Amino acid sequence: MNIKLSLKNINKIKSDIELVFVKNIKKLSKVEQKLLNKLSFSTKAFDTYFDANTNKFYLACEKQKNEDLKLAVCSAIRAIKKLNIKSVKLSLVQNDKELKIQDLVEGLELGFYEFSRYKSDEKKKKELQIILCAKNSNVAIANLEKELHNARSITSSVNMVRNIVNTPPEDYYPEVMAEDALMIAKNNDLQCLVHGEEYLLENGMNAMFNVGRASRHESKLIHLTYKPKEPKGKIVLVGKGLTYDSGGLSLKSGAGMVSMKCDKSGGSAVLGVMNTLKDLGCEYEVHGIVGAVENMIGGDAYKPDDVLKAKNGKTIEVRNTDAEGRLVLADCLCYAQDEIENIDYIFDYATLTGACIVALGNQTIGTMGHSDKLKAKMQKASNTSGELIGLLPFNRYLPAMLKSGIADIVNSTTSRAAGAITAGLFLDNFVKKENKKKWLHLDIAGAAYSESPWGYNSFGGTGAGVRLTLDFIKNLNK
Repeated sequence: MNIKLSLKNINKIKSDIELVFVKNIKKLSKVEQKLLNKLSFSTKAFDTYFDANTNKFYLACEKQKNEDLKLAVCSAIRAIKKLNIKSVKLSLVQNDKELKIQDLVEGLELGFYEFSRYKSDEKKKKELQIILCAKNSNVAIANLEKELHNARSITSSVNMVRNIVNTPPEDYYPEVMAEDALMIAKNNDLQCLVHGEEYLLENGMNAMFNVGRASRHESKLIHLTYKPKEPKGKIVLVGKGLTYDSGGLSLKSGAGMVSMKCDKSGGSAVLGVMNTLKDLGCEYEVHGIVGAVENMIGGDAYKPDDVLKAKNGKTIEVRNTDAEGRLVLADCLCYAQDEIENIDYIFDYATLTGACIVALGNQTIGTMGHSDKLKAKMQKASNTSGELIGLLPFNRYLPAMLKSGIADIVNSTTSRAAGAITAGLFLDNFVKKENKKKWLHLDIAGAAYSESPWGYNSFGGTGAGVRLTLDFIKNLNK
């Protein structure tokens, strides 16, 4: 998709169709009113109708902002994809209201996305041109161009993350993830360190090492760094990058293993954020840490009953090898805090628990931490980005569920109760005291991947966490 701005009058812009937003049918011409009423066109839903006689594509949209605008535009672009057209024009001012470019671009780009790399009958995709008429805009064209550039940078990274998540494990394993990180670093002038299993062993990262030791693919610890000239603060992002999770010796069911390529969504989200910072002119130093691992079975697999020592010296009794993501994150959190000083914020992202989906559903990111103030900041980012979060509370009674008879803690409790929260409390053991109120755990298990399209998300990966985090950083400047 190619999106550009034009200062020409809307009637002088050449295109196959014009996208017209309908907020109130009575405001249209009598001919248009008669046509749409005959079709039972409703402004209460995101109805669409294409009039081939006038080449106008009508789109119902009562609230022309935020999520409503994104969802409406998504509905339109998906219908337009089915038409044999090459170009669409629309005015930035509709029904006496100026539409935000950010909302338009997200609805267009995220709604237009599809993953068809492995379709044998895939045809060459036709380039669709979107022309935004800025003739009546109250915003200077230079500012509109900047808004368009930033919006496209964000959606491009979200779609990059979707591509990574959707790629099968045979083609996407830890080394490939490391190669992608190096490419992102090269394209954005970032620093990038990639460590292998020898480094993990030498530095006491036994929890992460053991999760990946049965795989034929070497585990990779990835560290990306973005540094502006005069950073206003320091943010650390830690992502679970399980390129595939079989469950290990605590083997998943056959149905449970399907879609486990999505277990790299947390690490992929970190890569997506890091890929966008330079374009947005981020004023904060940001570190992206990804534990890229494949959890497999075999004679060299780690086992239930094993006791592992993490990087900070904590011992972990393995009760379930399918509770592996928290083991990887434990060492990655320790690494981040040992290697990076004076952290202002530290967030981890992981498709960690099915319990989070039970608690919050398939669209909401479970958010946990010790600071109500920090959780409120993330809620604000949720409100501005459109990515939903739900706050799951820690309490003084739950940590007892993680006690082990032979080690410091267990990696999986015997109870199904509070499964998402106890997983977050497990990670709390690997957050230093001085960083407790700077840390948030984001369980993206439900929001990161879906087999049923919802909103402007198609089948598969959604890119969950990218827009949320970028809005969090953006809001810090306000």
